[in-house]
Amino acid sequence: MEWNPQDLHTLSQCFVNTLSPSPEPRRQAEAILADFSQKPNYGLAVLRLVAEPKVAEEICQAASVNFKNHLKARWAPAPNSDEPKILDAEKDQIKALIVTLMLNATPKIQGQLSEALVLIGKHDFPRLWPTLLPELIGSLHKASQTGDYASVNGILGTANSIFKKFRYEYKTNDLLYDLKYCLDNFAGTLLEIFLKTANLIESAANAGGGNAAALKPLFESQRLCCRIFFSLNFQELPEFFEDHMNEWMTEQRKYLANSYPALENSADGLAVVDELRAAVCENINLYMEKNEEEFQAYLNGFALAVWNLLTTVSQASSRDQLAVTAIKFLTTVSTSVHHNLFAGDGVIPQICQGIVIPNVRLRDEDEELFDMNYIEFIRRDMEGSDLDTRRRIACELLKGIATNYKPQVTNLVSVQIQNLLTSFAANPSENWKDKDCAIYLVVSLATKRAGGTSVTTDLVDVQNFFGTVIVPELQSQDVNGYPMLKAGALKFFTMFRNHIPKPMTLQFFPDLIRFLRAESNVVHSYAASCIEKLLLVKDEGGQARYTSVDISPVLPQLMTNLFEALKVPESEENQYVMKCIMRVLGVADISREIVGPCITGLTLILNKACENPKNPVFNHYIFESVAVLVKRACGKDASLISIFEINLFPSIQKILVEDVQEFYPYALQLLAQLVELNRPPIPQSYMQIFPMLLSPDLWRKASNVPALVRLLQAFLQKAPHELNQEGRLRQVLEISNKLVSARSTDEQGFYVLNTVVESLDFNVIAPYIGQIWSALFTVLQSRQTGKFIKCLLIFMSLFLVKHGSTNLVDSVNGIQANLFLMILGQFWIPNLTLITGVIETKLTAVASTRLLCESQMLLDAAAVEHWGKLLNSIVTLLSRTEQDRVEEDPEMPEFSENVGYSATFIRLHNAGKTEDDPLKDIRDAKEFLVTSLARLSALSPGRYPQIISQYVEPTNQAELLRLCNSYNCQIV
Repeated sequence: MEWNPQDLHTLSQCFVNTLSPSPEPRRQAEAILADFSQKPNYGLAVLRLVAEPKVAEEICQAASVNFKNHLKARWAPAPNSDEPKILDAEKDQIKALIVTLMLNATPKIQGQLSEALVLIGKHDFPRLWPTLLPELIGSLHKASQTGDYASVNGILGTANSIFKKFRYEYKTNDLLYDLKYCLDNFAGTLLEIFLKTANLIESAANAGGGNAAALKPLFESQRLCCRIFFSLNFQELPEFFEDHMNEWMTEQRKYLANSYPALENSADGLAVVDELRAAVCENINLYMEKNEEEFQAYLNGFALAVWNLLTTVSQASSRDQLAVTAIKFLTTVSTSVHHNLFAGDGVIPQICQGIVIPNVRLRDEDEELFDMNYIEFIRRDMEGSDLDTRRRIACELLKGIATNYKPQVTNLVSVQIQNLLTSFAANPSENWKDKDCAIYLVVSLATKRAGGTSVTTDLVDVQNFFGTVIVPELQSQDVNGYPMLKAGALKFFTMFRNHIPKPMTLQFFPDLIRFLRAESNVVHSYAASCIEKLLLVKDEGGQARYTSVDISPVLPQLMTNLFEALKVPESEENQYVMKCIMRVLGVADISREIVGPCITGLTLILNKACENPKNPVFNHYIFESVAVLVKRACGKDASLISIFEINLFPSIQKILVEDVQEFYPYALQLLAQLVELNRPPIPQSYMQIFPMLLSPDLWRKASNVPALVRLLQAFLQKAPHELNQEGRLRQVLEISNKLVSARSTDEQGFYVLNTVVESLDFNVIAPYIGQIWSALFTVLQSRQTGKFIKCLLIFMSLFLVKHGSTNLVDSVNGIQANLFLMILGQFWIPNLTLITGVIETKLTAVASTRLLCESQMLLDAAAVEHWGKLLNSIVTLLSRTEQDRVEEDPEMPEFSENVGYSATFIRLHNAGKTEDDPLKDIRDAKEFLVTSLARLSALSPGRYPQIISQYVEPTNQAELLRLCNSYNCQIV
């Protein structure tokens, strides 16, 4: 793309139109820009447009955003991306211009260009962009000399973003090389700027406090210096920082110990100071964790400064970050070798009274969050992701101190809990927050037992506390009174569910169901979560504590209340309630009376979600709920299939026809489940879907592929003869070939091939088998990954057990003479021992045994070495321990909240394909091996012991002899 007045005008007009409120000109402009972006020098042209002084600010801003996004997609496209890469010549010009343009831009545009610069630096810095750091340093010195702190902070902000990679990436030689380059070139300049700014701040303080407007950029500069300090020190303590530790630590401590009235008297000024103090706390916490010995000389001074600071930090939410980072530092100290700082008389009580209790008590901000944003409240309070809240980090401090002073902490907190409960009892309506605080302390200070979900506590007797403190809240007839206390009680019940005896829990089950009707979103969410977690409790031996018998008496009311909870405002997409529905349906005895209301309720919710999918976790549990209902109902009563078809087909059709991409894989998995539940012949309503399934366009979206394969497998199994019509099988094999050819989908391609081999007669697949082998062996030559090798070996084994060793050997040799013997020696025998999984191990062992004892090619004297080595691999495979061979996923995995729709395919656990054993008639692969060998040996006495002694390893010879004795067989 050329830079001329005409292109300038065209680009400007396009960016104007992208800001249009009307959709048509906006779409048209976006389409033109998308076309332009394919041309060389497009990014350079947009960057020059951003720098044009005559162009309006809003156009430049839109262009800067477009430039940043263009670099994100094109600077270093993903390996499987179709995006054209920016040419090196254009990259060089962009790198030559961007720093100067960024520094001269207005703040909003500067922010976008800084992000763009960081994107480039992520891929090119420092090796492919050696001029960047010298250019930044030169600009920094120049801005510092003139006192231009807007530019200083712009440069430091950019450097901070570039250096962040040293915090998060694994330590490698390449990373350490980059770090050394940055330290050698930037560490001295950073200290120089930091000390110079510190002198300016001190001069202002000595001259009467200074002007707030002048101090703000100075404090922001120090904060950025501290964040860069954190990045450059994260991997290890650099020599430069060790040599200059005194300068760094002396200045940083001042910001914790001193006050700055000129700034702290206003809310925004106080925020600036607190951000710097929080950055300092992060730095000293890092040094305590990683450089404790070198930091020791400064520890007492910082500990005292942090202690004093925490006693003055207010409970305002605006000061949470400072409070959390400061308490985190004390927590780190408490678990270090310097924990004796807490050993002095009265120190632990002071911490409890002065820091812990004030930060654990509910604040007005917590009550507001409880009422106004229940999702965020639960995220912080219940899901363990609240380490960065005051309440949790204060409890973590107590846990830290208890590492070395457990009796003192336990006694102190136990007394404190009793005092809080006594205060509540004296005046429940006024002092209800004291009871909340007591419950929170017990729950948050509980410790998890290793390797399980059970927790324990020394603070209270759990059953007694449950009976005296929690039960009154559960039995309260007013489910809406004191909702935060109700939430705390439900959280306690959930946390200590393993400790509450089954009869007592069942007594309160109706109360949990009542709380599903609470107006508070948090309360009915916690009630749903409590029920859901109770249904997961297992007793010794792995037996579920609560079964369908336990919930049958309350099931109708339970399901009614769960669906009613989803009608409460803001709970229409409540993931905790939907997860509870899924869990209950997975445990309950599903009768015909339950099926109707449940499938009706679920399809109504599903149809509404189709209109605007927002919450991926909620939506995942909708489909899991539908799938488990279908599985358990139809497994019990096949006549219910038609009810599900009537209810679900319109929803599935809506998803497929309207192309609701977020739900597409789910809909396909439900279809596969319904197909598998039907007995042949499959109804025509399903077969109408099949042509769509073979459309190549549908397979291009990666997230669709596993679900499409799942549905294709269902059709192959239930309607194999219909698939051998109108060239459909050829189309299926073309799809499998494309899948196998791509590294990311090769396993899915084998799933299709396996089902073809299992479902169709050999005379049906014979015309295509040569093409199948050619395609697979071509891939094998270039891609010998563990996954591909395992899949190919399983496929060949499945082919053998279904269609015989003769057909396998002859069809492979049909491509090239004696090819099978080559495949056997170079591929099958060396990799057989890598197979895992119970069914897979049995399949490959039996297939190999049949090859050993049935194939004339292997029984030939010329193949004696292959025969012996194959037997050795079979024995190695079968002699592994059970744990080595088992790959199981017996329980439904938790659905991760941070999984987005488009990132990956999400499997429906309850609609999963049942893994059938293709060798049900063979009970034991070991027995099959030795009995087959004994029969073969009887035909040629004396031959096979000699081969075994020559080619089978001594340990495997001993194992083979043991197996023969176990099954009363003999190799003669």
